[in-house]
Amino acid sequence: MKKIILLLVSVFTIQGVFSQDIDTAKLDRFFDVLVENDKAMGSVAVSKNGQIIYQRAFGYADLDAKKTASLETRYRVGSISKTFTSVLIFKAIDEGKLSLDQKIEKFFPEIKNASNITLSQLLNHRSGIFSFTNRPDYLSWNTELKTREELYQMIVNGGSLFAPDSKAEYSNSNYVLLTWILEDVYRESYRELLNKGIIQPLGLGNTYVGNKAKEDPKEASSYKYLGKWERESVTDMSIPLGAGAVVSTPEDLTIFIRSLFEGKLISPESLKDMTSIVDNFGRGLFKYPFFEAYAFGHDGGIDGFRSSFSFFPEEGIAYALTLNGLNFDANQISIAVLSAVFGKEFEIPAFNIPSLSSEELDQYVGIYGSPSFPIEITIRKVNSTLIGQGTGQPEFILDHKNDHVFVFNPAGLSLEFFPESKEMILNQGGMKFTLTKK
Repeated sequence: MKKIILLLVSVFTIQGVFSQDIDTAKLDRFFDVLVENDKAMGSVAVSKNGQIIYQRAFGYADLDAKKTASLETRYRVGSISKTFTSVLIFKAIDEGKLSLDQKIEKFFPEIKNASNITLSQLLNHRSGIFSFTNRPDYLSWNTELKTREELYQMIVNGGSLFAPDSKAEYSNSNYVLLTWILEDVYRESYRELLNKGIIQPLGLGNTYVGNKAKEDPKEASSYKYLGKWERESVTDMSIPLGAGAVVSTPEDLTIFIRSLFEGKLISPESLKDMTSIVDNFGRGLFKYPFFEAYAFGHDGGIDGFRSSFSFFPEEGIAYALTLNGLNFDANQISIAVLSAVFGKEFEIPAFNIPSLSSEELDQYVGIYGSPSFPIEITIRKVNSTLIGQGTGQPEFILDHKNDHVFVFNPAGLSLEFFPESKEMILNQGGMKFTLTKK
């Protein structure tokens, strides 16, 4: 749910048609290599017309207990929760309890521009409302229980970033507000609404709204890799609500998204509104293009968890990936699985990263900043591992690529150091920033 400033939106770009013959042995080896090299832990599922055609759990659900992941292991799916919330809103619209053009002033009069913000603009991130997860102090209180009043005041105080409907910008505040609208309209908790509206009708036995503590032994813990896997802190689920509090499994997620497109949850008119894309945003869904194919879906991230799910309506293919530990590019995992599904070649990665001694890393350690860059980047070392961290952001491990260049592959980030001038060039997504060591 919390975006690392270095994290890019993943886009699938694969060409091909569905292949009936999946090289499952090669896919299994792909995941084996990731686990052997401490690159990822999690679970994946792919279905075709409702039938599972590939499933794999890999790594650990709980490292301390040495409990390996299974197909029944449950994961926090972060912002995939927004798709669930959007479906509940459209169910309310189908029932005549809400409308897309309804203003939010009735529910939240204290929010700036409330008289001009519609439910539709909350759904497709065109409200202009500041995302409370972008507060610099977010990671200092996200593990604490917050009341509705406390969280609401943060959203109100955050104000507006732009005029409603003038552009789109991702905001977790939008879906927290949608959660409260649902609860106010139905006078039931989000948990109860999700159970009645989606979970029970579809028989999703491994899906629920999470608590701060694990609800059962099947729920995975999440980890970050800093030279070794370390347990991540746990966001209190009173905070993300319908923006990121759902727990599920890849198989349940494939059932959910397939059922959505098969008309089992909302009307055809509502599905059309939900999948209408403006400025790359749908209403609880994004559209992922292929050369001659496309999918609708959503990504998610909360604490050390990462997730992605999508549905290809023309091919009837549903895909879901849940991760509780990642030291790799999650998009490359999706590309490998979908390449196998669509009959395309994919490579099993080789990890031969040149290493530097602890003493050699000393020249890079420090705090880097620039008046033209919004945050400072702190570089520190743990033994022979270099670790970076942006102001108010989670730490990330840096792999040595060559010479003075280090990379953080999950975000497509490159840092090139110039020890003599005490400078560092941050390169990501074609953008370059020169930062100077303090």
